[in-house]
Amino acid sequence: MSTYDLIGFDMDGTILNSEKTISGRTLDAVNRAASSGKKVILSTGRCISELKEFEDLLQNVRYYVCESGALIYDTALKSVLHSETFPRDTVERVLEIAAAEDVMVYMMSAGAPFANRREVSNTSHFHMGLYQDMMNRTANQKDDLAAYYRSTQIPVEKLNLFSASAEIRERIYARIRELPVSIAYSEETSLELSPLHVSKASGLVWLCRYLRIPLERTVVVGDADNDAEVLRIAGLSVAMGNALPRIKKICDVVVADNDHDGCAEAVDRYLLSANS
Repeated sequence: MSTYDLIGFDMDGTILNSEKTISGRTLDAVNRAASSGKKVILSTGRCISELKEFEDLLQNVRYYVCESGALIYDTALKSVLHSETFPRDTVERVLEIAAAEDVMVYMMSAGAPFANRREVSNTSHFHMGLYQDMMNRTANQKDDLAAYYRSTQIPVEKLNLFSASAEIRERIYARIRELPVSIAYSEETSLELSPLHVSKASGLVWLCRYLRIPLERTVVVGDADNDAEVLRIAGLSVAMGNALPRIKKICDVVVADNDHDGCAEAVDRYLLSANS
């Protein structure tokens, strides 16, 4: 009998291959896991709007831990179950720091992304060209994001800062680390900011309590720095073959990379195996 009741997948670099699609083998594994009574969830830095294109494909995935734990969404109820937001003065300070640097601010509010129009049209400058189409489709594009924020006072769950260079990222990090925020490195030159003490780990803890599933009965699969905390608390931590070396080091096991169905391997070897 399997030891695990829930499996959580990161999206980019994990359940999505290099083409930003889900392979047939991986999708089949997800569906078999759900059909066997296991909970299959997404644990991602993306917001709800950025996951809509996968909703029909992933019909057996009911719960999303979105925005690196800041928002938890139930696809069956079409409802936000839980969310965390920044204090207003923290957002103001981040915007002030960003204004002095060559950086794209990507703000998430109520499950939707907001960004400056001129930066969305030039994502390759910020080493985010792979996400250009997605941002064109999903981002609420503003002529002046900072002014829009100050005039609307929208609640903000997450802030991504896409820098033009690694040096700029380090300079921003040095200033932002003094603020009451959680910080994770992502992509080539980016930082992900969440409300203090919020992470994919806190999101999984909240959802497991909601579902009454002990953490020790969870499997989490990831590849990057923003997965580190949740991998450390999972019952079984699984690194993708393409994961960063430091992520592989903290995980219990390593599977194939995201272009060779590592997620399907995790399901079959560790979630559904009678000996797991």
